[in-house]
Amino acid sequence: MSTKRLSFVVLLLLMVGIAGIFATRTTPATAANWESKVSSTVLQEVANGQTEFLVFLQEQADLSGAAQLSTKLEKGTYVYQELTRVAQATQGPILAALDGLGVNYRPYWVANMIWVRGGADVVQALASRDDVAHIYSNPSVFGGVEPMEGLQNAPQGIEWNISLVGAPDVWAAGDTGQGAVIAGQDTGYDWDHPALINQYRGYNGGGADHNYSWHDAIHVNNPNTPPGNPCGFDSPVPCDDVNHGTHTMGTMVGDDGGSNQIGMAPGARWIGCRNMEEGWGMPSTYSECFEWFIAPTDLSGQNPDPAMAPDVISNSWSCPTTEGCTDPNVMLQVVENVRAAGIFIAVSAGNSGSGCSSVNTPAAIYDASFTVGATTSSDVIASYSSRGPVTVDGSNRLKPDISAPGSSVRSSIPGGGYATFSGTSMASPHVAGLVGLLVSANPTLHGQVDQLEAIITDTALHLTTTQNCGGVPGDQIPNNTYGYGRINALAAYQAVAPVMQLSYHFYWSNGSQSMRDISFFQGGRFADSTGAQGAWGYQAANHRLILSYDPGASCTALAVGNFTGPSGAQGWAVCRDGSGVYGVWQAQFLAGALPESAPLALNR
Repeated sequence: MSTKRLSFVVLLLLMVGIAGIFATRTTPATAANWESKVSSTVLQEVANGQTEFLVFLQEQADLSGAAQLSTKLEKGTYVYQELTRVAQATQGPILAALDGLGVNYRPYWVANMIWVRGGADVVQALASRDDVAHIYSNPSVFGGVEPMEGLQNAPQGIEWNISLVGAPDVWAAGDTGQGAVIAGQDTGYDWDHPALINQYRGYNGGGADHNYSWHDAIHVNNPNTPPGNPCGFDSPVPCDDVNHGTHTMGTMVGDDGGSNQIGMAPGARWIGCRNMEEGWGMPSTYSECFEWFIAPTDLSGQNPDPAMAPDVISNSWSCPTTEGCTDPNVMLQVVENVRAAGIFIAVSAGNSGSGCSSVNTPAAIYDASFTVGATTSSDVIASYSSRGPVTVDGSNRLKPDISAPGSSVRSSIPGGGYATFSGTSMASPHVAGLVGLLVSANPTLHGQVDQLEAIITDTALHLTTTQNCGGVPGDQIPNNTYGYGRINALAAYQAVAPVMQLSYHFYWSNGSQSMRDISFFQGGRFADSTGAQGAWGYQAANHRLILSYDPGASCTALAVGNFTGPSGAQGWAVCRDGSGVYGVWQAQFLAGALPESAPLALNR
């Protein structure tokens, strides 16, 4: 027998063997239509040899029950248990067959899927199975890492972008993100950067324990990068192999305790996962990080614990169709499952420019993602910021959802320095930090993703444009350029902070008195406005009440009213009409505890 004929017989026997291994879950109808289940990209790649692909099983976990649960821990535990239960119950036969073939694979439970490396014969055999729903490509894509514009090591105090959105006003009320856990998946993180070390959950003040606070999803060189890596692979210590991740985390939580106040929520704790190798990622590495966030593990990948999951994940990366991410739904199930666990998913809109429908990459296109466009210091949309609507999946979905500063943002970079970057990658971290502030101000919001999204959109600074996209006028709110507008941290905080009522006794100069209940945010800020007749005020060393001009009143003249309090007479302008003096109650507590009551003497 010739060598050529012998090779053909061996190949035929091998294919028969593969078919036999997988035949237990294959029907004739499925076998005949196997190509319809396979991404066209995968079919093209296996024509030239082996390739990587993701096998999604027919049975996926039903997580609808998570919405009925109250707490974030309940949601996360339920989702983790259901996802792992379904994966364990259904993946076994396929994994056994892959073992028999000596094929490289990695099972996942974040969605019921398996990463496989194989050739055309393996793809056909898998796609012919009744229990396989679809086979997606797993391309190596450049994740959208923006270039550094310049080093900016000089301390700036509170950065312009942080001040613009009102975060310092929230800090002044006593909420800096304490009690919140903010996560990022990116190029890695310089965990001991002066602006990040004290906020890192793994740092205990004297050393670090990276279990449950760090995961590296980069196990081998990406085909598009040079051999080796500055951080190595499967790094047991947080490391940034570019500088992108460290910059984004700085905008979330950064504060060096001195003059570099670069982050939205400096009182929060952060955890991280490396999903890109020198800027190049894959759907499998992105999914691996998402899986780890649902139930973080120790450094060996064991003992997953949903109680250690973050409140929010910032995602400053993309999976461009132009680089092989040709299946827009490749990560849809993954993102939806993470959201079901009560984890907020902030995603950069992308830097594809000013044309309509340029929001076109996973995970920015998904309804389950909270997609963030980039604005300038003048509250104008950045020219590079992608616009909606989403058309790549046929949904015509309005995007972005919201906008935040993204141009010329100064933040941390590896080695203890600072630099300025521009991009929607810089915008998404602002939203993640805002979520940290909100759950800190009102812990009942932990795990309430729908509610958090509504608060952020309802309180945003409305921004409009002359650009009309997808039939949505640019002067409509929301629109496909800004979404609902630019985030407003103080307004969002005021919408969620718990209130307390205090009774104030007001003494009139004629001897009569009245008592009024006034509500304050926890921390002392005024919670509501109510019309009141009379010009009054009160000030002590640690708190102050004033009555200010109400632009809604029918005014005929402005007058000056005086009040007498423990600190002496004070004055202010009020609105007077024929029937009395009107104003809006306002309050500010400068220090110390809230008083239970305070007398006021009014002169009129």
